[in-house]
Amino acid sequence: MLRAYVLAQSNSSSVRLTLERGDLTKWAPRLVTANSAAIANAANERMLGGGGVDGAIHRAAGQALLEACRNVPETRPGIRCPTGEARITSAGNLGVANVIHTVGPIYDAANPSESKALLTRAYANSLAVAAENQISAVAFPAISCGVFGYPIPDAAHVAVEQAVMHATSETTTLKEIAFVLFDNTCYDAWVDAVRTQNLESVEIA
Repeated sequence: MLRAYVLAQSNSSSVRLTLERGDLTKWAPRLVTANSAAIANAANERMLGGGGVDGAIHRAAGQALLEACRNVPETRPGIRCPTGEARITSAGNLGVANVIHTVGPIYDAANPSESKALLTRAYANSLAVAAENQISAVAFPAISCGVFGYPIPDAAHVAVEQAVMHATSETTTLKEIAFVLFDNTCYDAWVDAVRTQNLESVEIA
């Protein structure tokens, strides 16, 4: 399942948003070459691999990704990427140039506004890191929607809103922002979130 939408359009360029159900580790950009693309990893603060999509990315990328992560400076003992921040490394055996690691929040039902602020920062900082590193396409998983327990419809709205905001900024280098969702529940939630933005649907090869 693949859907594509126009996020931003100008006389010289455009930014597309794509939604697909599938395996993030096998994603390849459709509008640019892989050597200018990145996969976003839903990491933990240690950046040494874990469960879910984080573990899948590390298994697919191999030892080179783990070594790249170990070389990221710690901000405090054992912590390389605090929640809401983002770091970039090489991608090991993945078919893209880079991995952008970001840490989403563990959802706190007693303080949903703080959880939303941290998830917003995770997406915003990942997109900013992509622009700073001249990335042309980036693919995200459903950050915080696994064991971190973020309500999926709410997470989808945050993700899509941040994609729209970044695509219309003057700093973007992106041509494609993709969301690769691991199940139908997430995929359907992202489709619903896109509908609220009234984005133009387009065909994409």
